[in-house]
Amino acid sequence: QVQLVESGGGLVQAGGSLRLSCAASGRTFSIYRMGWFRQAPGKEREFAAAINWNDDSTRYADSVKGRFTISRDNAKNTVYLQMNSLNPEDTAVYYCALKKDLIAAYGYWGQGTRVTVSS
Repeated sequence: QVQLVESGGGLVQAGGSLRLSCAASGRTFSIYRMGWFRQAPGKEREFAAAINWNDDSTRYADSVKGRFTISRDNAKNTVYLQMNSLNPEDTAVYYCALKKDLIAAYGYWGQGTRVTVSS
């Protein structure tokens, strides 16, 4: 089993920044990709960003590209999401997720951390 614990959420004014962290523990020996998803009030969960563990390649949703940066610390099994130029539309619960190979779905999820951006 893999456990994911997010931290770093909070309240920030529009234009501000936050950095989210997600620490993976347990059977982490075969991480393929970790990602961040978010769910705004009344909306479905959506993809935000992802990073591949073997080559650091990244992917971003168009809505966050240029403002968010995903990175990782392999030694700590931790993935980060640096969020800059936040706007109220970024208000959501942010979830960290992990997949163990290319074909598998994201099979492990954290409990989520809430980000609120005030105007």
